Amino acid sequence: MSKVLTFLKGMAMGAADVVPGVSGGTIAFITGIYDTLLESIRRVNPSLIGLWRREGFKAAFAHINGTFLILLLTGILTSIFTLARVITWMLHTHPIPLWSFFFGLIIISVIHMFKQVSQWGFSRLVAVALGALFAFGITVLHPLNLEPTSLNILLAGSIAICAMILPGISGSFILLLLGMYTPILGAAKTLDITTLGLFATGCVIGLLTFSHVLSWVLRNYRDIALTFLTGLMIGTLSKIWPWKQTLTWRTNSSGEQVPLIEQNLSPLSFEQLTGQPALLGYAVLAMIVGIALVWGLEKLAED
Repeated sequence: MSKVLTFLKGMAMGAADVVPGVSGGTIAFITGIYDTLLESIRRVNPSLIGLWRREGFKAAFAHINGTFLILLLTGILTSIFTLARVITWMLHTHPIPLWSFFFGLIIISVIHMFKQVSQWGFSRLVAVALGALFAFGITVLHPLNLEPTSLNILLAGSIAICAMILPGISGSFILLLLGMYTPILGAAKTLDITTLGLFATGCVIGLLTFSHVLSWVLRNYRDIALTFLTGLMIGTLSKIWPWKQTLTWRTNSSGEQVPLIEQNLSPLSFEQLTGQPALLGYAVLAMIVGIALVWGLEKLAED
């Protein structure tokens, strides 16, 4: 049963990583596998080759918690390849309920993260504020327009994966800022092996380097790190607010018109300015579902 749960947690991480503004790292944290994931990744280093030569493949595989990593990665990839189309469709046809669901998920995740802090003090409050300001600053940056060249895809993978394992920072949103979200999501939908291979290589490079830094910080400055990461999550709430008005548009690398600058609106202002229904009832229901999902994941992590 634990193997099935690990696979399902991977699927939840993959679903979150597809949506700009939501982090798979958040899901890893609330499901209780974050520390295990970081430690397993950190053990993939050159010393593993020596262990393999001395004690064989089985010992090396056990050392990096290989079964856990494979199940989790399989769940993430399964989710990305199966849900990419569904979430893309939802973003275009039912954005308010979808963003509301993730807004509720982030709100309850912030509460969950705060409960992990062992001792509060002024430094923790400062860390929350700095994290929130940093994340908010990222959300208001104008997207770049990188062309999907081999080097840019590799670079995008190495940067985005660092965000994907950080609670609060969305790897998908980083791809949006780099102008690489549409090419990568398109590659996932069409199974473009070349593009996906380059992106995956970049992810491996970024993951193996960044995981060591993050593991060290969490071991030595856990409360500060947790409060800063929670601040990151708070700072991204403006990005996933369901009711927005697009002020300016840009043309992406595929020739499509996509929002460039948006402003958040109240549900009432949204109806008045856009002429579209605010769908407040659906939004509240979706938020409740997001909150209930995190609560359920917390209970699974406790079992």
